Amino acid sequence: MQNLRTIILAAGVAIGAPAWACTSLIAAKGATEDGSVMITYAADSHNLYGELYHTPGGQHAKGDLRQVIEWDTQKPLGTIPQARQTYSTIGNINEHGVSIAESTWGGRLELMDTTAVIDYGSLIYIALERAKTAREALKIMTDLVKEHGYASEGESFSIADPNEVWIMEMIGKGPQEKGAVWVARRVPDGYISGHANFPRIHRFPLNDPETLYSPDVISFARKRGYFSGKDEDFDFSRAYYDYAEKGFRTCDARVWAYFRKFNSDMDRYFPWAAKGEGEELPLWVKPDKPLSATDMKWMMRDHFEDTPFDMTKDVGSGPFNVPYRYRPLTFEVDSVTYTHERAIATQQTGWSFVAQLNDAFPEGMKGLLWFGTDDANTNVYLPIFCNVATPPHELAHGNGDMNTLSWTSNFWVNNYVANQAYNRYSLMIPDIRRVQSALEDSIAVDVKVALEQFGDFEPEMRAELTQELANLWAKKATTAYKQLGDYLFVKFLDGNMKKVDDQNKFIYSEYGQPIYPSFPGYTDKRYYEGIVRETGDHFVE
Repeated sequence: MQNLRTIILAAGVAIGAPAWACTSLIAAKGATEDGSVMITYAADSHNLYGELYHTPGGQHAKGDLRQVIEWDTQKPLGTIPQARQTYSTIGNINEHGVSIAESTWGGRLELMDTTAVIDYGSLIYIALERAKTAREALKIMTDLVKEHGYASEGESFSIADPNEVWIMEMIGKGPQEKGAVWVARRVPDGYISGHANFPRIHRFPLNDPETLYSPDVISFARKRGYFSGKDEDFDFSRAYYDYAEKGFRTCDARVWAYFRKFNSDMDRYFPWAAKGEGEELPLWVKPDKPLSATDMKWMMRDHFEDTPFDMTKDVGSGPFNVPYRYRPLTFEVDSVTYTHERAIATQQTGWSFVAQLNDAFPEGMKGLLWFGTDDANTNVYLPIFCNVATPPHELAHGNGDMNTLSWTSNFWVNNYVANQAYNRYSLMIPDIRRVQSALEDSIAVDVKVALEQFGDFEPEMRAELTQELANLWAKKATTAYKQLGDYLFVKFLDGNMKKVDDQNKFIYSEYGQPIYPSFPGYTDKRYYEGIVRETGDHFVE
């Protein structure tokens, strides 16, 4: 998300560990089990509602204008000429299976142009409306900011289609000079990549068809005093990001965790992930084994488990091993500033997705958006094929908002479940995993059937069937999570734990009375040890 850095600065909060959000992971063709291209996205913001956006495609008259509304603030920025032909979009994917994700890294504040017309969010959705391939999207995006200016901070984009995926990084030129400087690199087949609020492109080849960049990306840096070496030594990340601001621990560490999960040689980059020391984290690595869509979903649920950053292991996890830390990320003790970990999975996610793009899928279904609302760790990823025309009611705009609870909104029932778990995570997460896994396993079976059978139907019928699939599972998952939230509330009432049978049903006595609950106490013995250290023998019996 964007503009948070400005808010942080205005509030006078230290930004040694950046608090803005979003994570995007990438798996190129050849790095996946079924030959798909996959990108992920967690749209993290403390004020972003979880819903599925939709824009219908169509023909437009010459001279038509498209209004540009800043994504973060809904502030009107201006108008641009409308394309004669636009394509239908659902979430962050269009009817051709093009998908785009982002993460904001801020960069040099003086390069923001608040007078420009195109913000990063509009750039994504306008490109999706106009592009049939990732390369087309890349050109559309860079042409748009060249013509209309770029109104956002430094940004990384994942731009993918069923055949290839690119990572592009862009920053404006400031209010005195319209446009942006940028560099884009195609992730090689067989490799994984990612970005998480930190510019990931360092040195890059200057004469490579798989690397594109603005003509002035180096000369502009020279002009502004950000770089003075030879062209071949130019480092985009170091030129356009102020390394004094750091951000390694809360940003690149997330990408490191992804790489480490699937490549056994990543511990050598731990110093970089922790403090920006030693070898730079590579832009991409080859995984030890091909990844599945399920692997990508579970990576979006990562809290640094089984790494030195594991959020369930330190005292901050409390007596129930909670892998969450509330904001602000930084805190001060005895004039020393510290930071909480910032994992991929976080409580303030509005929505997230795994885009699975595959040219072998049936026509009109070459893009599958596994879409989830709220915290990726506890949500259910729902199947939204790229030919779905209407967001299901449970995901639709207008069904609740951040200040309006709706029990038919997938976002709100997911929050109902997740926010109970944040208090007693170790006790509740087994029940959540049980329901979550059962739903996602059933969805996977239906998607497999859809991919095998829907291709035999005419395009109109195919679209009707994928719409029914989306509607069915959005409703079923939302209903199931409302029931799960009720179950958790009853089972763990008052710090107790009701007894259940092997079907997870509450047990009654032979006389119809609820069986007396158990008292699980606190999971982590450090809680009790802390009491003793703090109070000595005060509580000795």
